[in-house]
Amino acid sequence: MRLHRNLVFAVVDTLHLVFNEGKYADKELANTLKRDKRWGARDRSFIAETVYDIVRWKRLYAAIAEVKEPYSRPNLFRLFAVWATLKGIALPDWKQLEDTPTRRIKGKFDELSQIRVYRESIPDWLDKIAVQEMGEEKWSKEIASLNKTAPVVLRTNKLKTDSKSLRDLLFQEEIEAHSIQNYPDALVLEERTNVFKTQTFKNGFFEVQDASSQLVAPFLQVEPGMRVVDTCAGAGGKALHLAALMENKGQIIALDIYGNKLKELKRRAKRAGAHNIETRTIENNKVIKKLHQKADRVLIDAPCSGLGVLSRNPDAKWKLQPEFLEKIKAVQREILANYSKIVKSGGKLVYATCSILPSENQQQVEFFLNSEAGKDFTLEDQKIILSYESGYDGFYMARLIKK
Repeated sequence: MRLHRNLVFAVVDTLHLVFNEGKYADKELANTLKRDKRWGARDRSFIAETVYDIVRWKRLYAAIAEVKEPYSRPNLFRLFAVWATLKGIALPDWKQLEDTPTRRIKGKFDELSQIRVYRESIPDWLDKIAVQEMGEEKWSKEIASLNKTAPVVLRTNKLKTDSKSLRDLLFQEEIEAHSIQNYPDALVLEERTNVFKTQTFKNGFFEVQDASSQLVAPFLQVEPGMRVVDTCAGAGGKALHLAALMENKGQIIALDIYGNKLKELKRRAKRAGAHNIETRTIENNKVIKKLHQKADRVLIDAPCSGLGVLSRNPDAKWKLQPEFLEKIKAVQREILANYSKIVKSGGKLVYATCSILPSENQQQVEFFLNSEAGKDFTLEDQKIILSYESGYDGFYMARLIKK
């Protein structure tokens, strides 16, 4: 493989923004890829995959390259040189890549790969907490799985089509996908590609949604005609799925504290042909109070550490801090206590996170059930989805029923 200077420089520029300026990898990559209209699919793929690889293995590569943050430009080129060497790519004769100790890189890699925090490239504090909560064996398997590149999974929009027809439509646009057992609406792409440019997407026939995330809406056991409240709706991936399961009948009230996310949900709902979604911004507690004991079903897709989705957000490993983890657990308890009041007698509540830590999941549900706010609820069912077992994101969901 021949390295092109403009592509390597684009990688280094993006890494500077992610590592030194705390920017989000996905957003910065999107900006970088707009930089040169002459770049073809292969060039763009090289930039994206290389950036994500170096972000994912930052701790390991930095230890091999013997560089520390904040990374200077020569440091970033050293990280790139480590990546290229380990991939077996011959380094060009550029001054930025001079004196790369190729043999020493491979030796150092073998040595550091014996230690989990380097092999899986994770902060010490995170490794320690995960071992405490999950045990050595389970955590080792899980973090290895979360360090693999996530597949691109689509959710068929049943309001407009079915999985087989969608697969045929994508095939006409030269995109191959396959269905997966036990995920009725899911299609997995054979190769990564920008599906948002397809006519099929513009027509609202699918959304991009991980297979594990696609299990949440059916777990809520909705039926056409119900009143359903999605309390942390965000940009609405699960609300749209609920609309399809309810066949556009009944009412979905999508709540969020961020109005801009709900604007995005409205846009997506229009494209998807989902007409039974109403958005409400949570500006104060009155918004919640008005809904007390009014809903047949309530979904709390709670804010969390996001540890279950590291395969698609590898920079989260470096942005997450122990203080944030404690803070978010307090927020989760508060949300459960407040939003559970929306459920009417005989109604059901699903608490879900994209975390793998029991302290954000089972323990939060247990805490709620033993509290004053949860005294009328009982646990009906729960799912613990680990990436190494499913091949998709780590997720948790618990369904509670109100007396």
